[in-house]
Amino acid sequence: MSNGGAKAAVASVGAPQPLDWKFSQVFGERTAGEEVQEVDIISAIEFDGTGDHLATGDRGGRVVLFERTDTRDYAGHWRDLEKMDYPMNRHPEFRYKTEFQSHEPEFDYLKSLEIEEKINKIRWCQSANGALFLLSTNDKTIKFWKVQEKKVKKVCDMNMDSSKAMGNGPIVDSSISTSSKQFIENGGYIRNDFSFPTGGFPSLRLPVVTSLETNLMARCRRIYAHAHDYHINSISNNSDGETFISADDLRINLWNLEISNQSFNIVDVKPANMEDLTEVITSAEFHPKHCNMLAYSSSKGSIRLIDMRQSALCDTHSKLFEEQDDPGTRSFFTEIIASISDIKFANDGRHILSRDYMTLKLWDINMDSGPVATFQVHEHLRPKLCDLYENDSIFDKFECCLSGDGLRVATGSYSNLFRVFGCSEGSAEATTLEASKNPTRGQGQTSSRPCRSLGSLSGVVRRVKGADNLGVDANGNTSDFTTKLLHLAWHPTENSIACAASNSLYMYYA
Repeated sequence: MSNGGAKAAVASVGAPQPLDWKFSQVFGERTAGEEVQEVDIISAIEFDGTGDHLATGDRGGRVVLFERTDTRDYAGHWRDLEKMDYPMNRHPEFRYKTEFQSHEPEFDYLKSLEIEEKINKIRWCQSANGALFLLSTNDKTIKFWKVQEKKVKKVCDMNMDSSKAMGNGPIVDSSISTSSKQFIENGGYIRNDFSFPTGGFPSLRLPVVTSLETNLMARCRRIYAHAHDYHINSISNNSDGETFISADDLRINLWNLEISNQSFNIVDVKPANMEDLTEVITSAEFHPKHCNMLAYSSSKGSIRLIDMRQSALCDTHSKLFEEQDDPGTRSFFTEIIASISDIKFANDGRHILSRDYMTLKLWDINMDSGPVATFQVHEHLRPKLCDLYENDSIFDKFECCLSGDGLRVATGSYSNLFRVFGCSEGSAEATTLEASKNPTRGQGQTSSRPCRSLGSLSGVVRRVKGADNLGVDANGNTSDFTTKLLHLAWHPTENSIACAASNSLYMYYA
């Protein structure tokens, strides 16, 4: 074999094959023609660190928890699992666990401002003693929730018929008027039709408290409020397990989970004169491994990496990541479509994924000259930017996510489509899927132009272009801007994606 052939063979082996995505589950599926209530639309999705739990938040202020069920079949020690003669390649399966009302609609009387209950973000915290902990936020208030099983206890084995007499228990007969109740010393009452048996009770039995069943209870442990003048767009847990940040348009605050009445302002981009305001904060996230580092993105398309060890107020950044525009291509829409709607750190902490309106960009934190890879998502919509501006679709904020191994990235689009790209060297993977029971319907594997091998990610800029007709199906139908897939999350250890299409939660595996 020639050297050229050997190199080609190595390149083909090195690039992972495109994943074959299959439908797994759907929760809250709509029937044909069913009208969706605004409060039921999902607005946040998040896996916990183990991948065994999934949380969703909706516009009605509710948080719904799901738990994984397929792993329970393999309960036991890992050494016993290794001896089993059947492969453990089952895809993740989840079931409904519980739900609770996280936020209620409020009204700020000082500012005459309605505060809607919509859940903007959910972040899982470290679990302890069998209890789950998570943070949820709306536009103004962050809440710290504890979810655990509680045993329901009941008093039984009493002398008296519980249907006729109550001691300290609740009132079971609401038809009795207050004037007709005969109160007894311990605070309860005896119904008028109650009578002692002739000769009294033969023996006295003390009440016994028994546990009948266990129920999941969600309790709000702390409320972090009155720290943001503008709408909260991000919350992020620190790797130290003790602190978290919350970000609005102009400020980022640092909180301790145990202290709800005090926070520290660590980033403030508000100018002395608001007329001088040129950009706002759009997203913020802690580094997954270094508790002193965090990144935040702006409406001008830049990402700033800051080190909290430098100063109390991090008004100067350690690194700035941005891509310079060609002055000849600037237009009225340039700054709008450059605004970053979401950023995510890879698990290794080396790369940052950002999503703007047109593209996904992958950045190496050791290389601030430009992104190491750019994935075209909405390039086919460039001729329609005027229409998108008129119907406000150009301001839609799409989220992004990375696989646990960092080899793939994903983001949503219109017509309830989402795209998965391979970001390893030599990969040309660019798959378009639909949030439905048949994810490859009319889409299949999107052919992508072969990518020239230009070395490692950390050393060069690599552009990966998918098909330019995303959102145009085989029949030539254009994108439906009323159905958009804004929120999705990748399982932390497996190739499984959860995404929200309106009020429905779809899950896929590969």
